[in-house]
Amino acid sequence: MEGTNAKYVSQKISKTRWRPVSSSSLQQPDVFATGSWDNEENKISLWSIGEEISGMEAEFEGDPQLLCECKHGGDVLDLNFLDQERIVTASSTGAVTIYHLHPNSQTLSVSQCWTRAHHYPCDDAPCTGVVCKSPEIVTVGEDGRINLFRADQQAVIRTIDNADSSTIHAVTFLRTTEILTVNSIGQIKTWDFRQQSNTPAQILSQAGDRVPLHCVARHPNQQHIVATGGQDGMLCIWDARQGKAPASLMEAHTAEMWEVHFHPTNPDHLFTCSEDGSLLHWEMTSGSETASFLQGGRNNSVLSRSAVAPAGGGQSLSAWLSGDSSKGRLETTHMLPSQTLSVNSLDVLGQCLVCGTDGEAIFVNRQVPV
Repeated sequence: MEGTNAKYVSQKISKTRWRPVSSSSLQQPDVFATGSWDNEENKISLWSIGEEISGMEAEFEGDPQLLCECKHGGDVLDLNFLDQERIVTASSTGAVTIYHLHPNSQTLSVSQCWTRAHHYPCDDAPCTGVVCKSPEIVTVGEDGRINLFRADQQAVIRTIDNADSSTIHAVTFLRTTEILTVNSIGQIKTWDFRQQSNTPAQILSQAGDRVPLHCVARHPNQQHIVATGGQDGMLCIWDARQGKAPASLMEAHTAEMWEVHFHPTNPDHLFTCSEDGSLLHWEMTSGSETASFLQGGRNNSVLSRSAVAPAGGGQSLSAWLSGDSSKGRLETTHMLPSQTLSVNSLDVLGQCLVCGTDGEAIFVNRQVPV
């Protein structure tokens, strides 16, 4: 897609995240972090997409430049910014680590580490997901455990030891004290930290085959709208207020979907990436009697169907909850050239999008049409 810069980095990239910018400024993001996996030595790296560099070896504007990096024990299975100067990672060793960025020296250092945050009785268990709402950090793992940490305390604030009998693959905040988790048997569970009970407040799941869910995202404005993706490549939109099944199912990818993200300030736009090597931009627009799609690349059919009748008569119904609603139109666009290796991670902020791949490449687009 026009405006996309590719950077080859000699390591498989498992996670990419933009450093947050001030909500009061109109500044576009210019620094992002990456984590690697399946390499002899894995790393956390910080990159800048500053202006063009002058000189003999001038780079194109937007071409990512390495600012600093730090070794990481095990594969980086998840990564999120706690604030502008701290990054939290989830490791295949079960560790949860906070890295501190020192702006003056442009270096990264470990400021805190919980070494066996996730574990089996006699072995480490991979920490599969982390979400941050400073100073709180929530992690989930292959051991079915949920941990709540505070960045300023060494002790774990709360642990739900047997939150799940299967692997928890991802976690996100639903509200200030509530989280959502997705697992390997196709369930979404909501948890309320105000409750002392170690049981979920709600469980949602698809009927039929228990397809593992790998990723989850919450609509930034309508918190009851949740998107998930999993092993079958389907994009599922759920209404957490009612029903136990998805409101919309959309055939998105031909292999596992690894991440899904609503645009944080324009949630009519959504982005997904997959093992099949594709990165899709989904856009809700009005003015069409039927759903229509822009198609290309290897996805030769992107279909949508509403799994349940939309509810809430008279209310403003989000088009996401009825993928084939006459009130909305859904367009999809491929954002990368033809890929053969997995696109493992993406992040979008402002008009900037970044993704990382098993092809040892980072792609950055600073002209995302949102």
